[in-house]
Amino acid sequence: MISVVLATHNEAANIERCLLAVRPWADEIIVVDGESTDQTVQLAQTLGAQVISTTNKQNFHINKQLAMDAAHGELVFQLDADEVVDQELANFVQQTAQKLTRGESVSAAWWVKRKNFFFGKFLTKGGQYPDPVIRLYQRGKAKLPQKNVHEQMSVNGQTGWAAGHLLHYSNPTFADYLRKFNTYTTFSAELLFKQKMEPSLGTALHFWVYKPIEAFFSLYVRHKGYVDGVAGFLFAFCSGLHYLVTYLKLSEHYVKNKSTH
Repeated sequence: MISVVLATHNEAANIERCLLAVRPWADEIIVVDGESTDQTVQLAQTLGAQVISTTNKQNFHINKQLAMDAAHGELVFQLDADEVVDQELANFVQQTAQKLTRGESVSAAWWVKRKNFFFGKFLTKGGQYPDPVIRLYQRGKAKLPQKNVHEQMSVNGQTGWAAGHLLHYSNPTFADYLRKFNTYTTFSAELLFKQKMEPSLGTALHFWVYKPIEAFFSLYVRHKGYVDGVAGFLFAFCSGLHYLVTYLKLSEHYVKNKSTH
């Protein structure tokens, strides 16, 4: 039995494309929805998914783990709503399920390569390909630590590599990118605030100068982001900008905290 599990929040623009690619071979589709106000739930149910409603959490990996915990299949594929399984990857999942059925020895979990869509194209460099993620695993042998939004699953056992790709449409427009940029920088700032990192000249220079320059040159030069043209430059630039904005939001936390005392 193959389970496909997702966590969603206002994914009406993506959910159909995602589920249509897995519906032919998934024995079970579980969607944990965090208070969507669009048609996400209705669309998911129309496509045969079991929907579990819960609160929308800033660290959405908590809801992803809820979906993973609800799976009944021996083989579980954790997806994001803005991802699409290509045919080669679909074939690999089905072949792996058959091996499990025959009692053959397989990995506990598998790394999956992703193609990331940004500014009108799939990026080929800049650290954005192959962008491996652990998404396919034997039930009970992997879990999310749920500490941050960019973590990988922890696996109890050996990992392998899946054939095929996930097509990741996380940023179909630059407006979508900016919306997620705002969410991620807010989460990062709150995490630093909880860790009691205080604004200072040293941390300002670290977040405003060192980290942005390091990120840009790492992605654009060392990882050859320039190969992807304007898209590669823009991605590297905005990745560096992430640190500057995170620090500004961290400083804002301390300003608000002082004003309330």
